[in-house]
Amino acid sequence: MNGEERLTELEIRIAEQDKTIEDLSSALAEQWKLIDQLARKLNALTGRFLALEEQSAPETPVTKPPHW
Repeated sequence: MNGEERLTELEIRIAEQDKTIEDLSSALAEQWKLIDQLARKLNALTGRFLALEEQSAPETPVTKPPHW
């Protein structure tokens, strides 16, 4: 392989690697968006669950059983 062929091969590899890096970066950005959305939904659901749990909690005070 002469110098020009070698240079062409290296340029092709660099172009392919640049494309791969760009694709991976895009995929990572999309995943972070999804993680952020899921975290916000989880926080909202946690808040709703805690509110419902408070509403359904018994109003009776905690006391010792009679045998104590």
